[in-house]
Amino acid sequence: MKIANEFLSQYGLIIIYTLLTAVFGFIGAKLKKVFENREAESTKEKVVRTCVKAVEQLYRDLDGAEKLKKAKENITAMLNSKGIDISDIEMDMLIESCVAEFNFSFKGDEDDDF
Repeated sequence: MKIANEFLSQYGLIIIYTLLTAVFGFIGAKLKKVFENREAESTKEKVVRTCVKAVEQLYRDLDGAEKLKKAKENITAMLNSKGIDISDIEMDMLIESCVAEFNFSFKGDEDDDF
């Protein structure tokens, strides 16, 4: 018992500091990963919105399939330049969401005129 008390009195604070450092380091790493994921998701949404708007303005004479192809090319290029990966299905979902939002806002504007 005497040896244990001496050990704890001599090394107890060092052990506690080490454990706290490990715990806070682990929590910090997890928080960083969560923050980076949220930032990447936000960036994806912004890039998709920008590319869909740009394709709608720049390529008015193209049909829907060609516009989609151009949008995907631009989205992939912009996200790759930022080091962000995006799957095809995620890109499709974000594009469809963006287009639906645009169509809804245009339809809402038309209804207000009458």
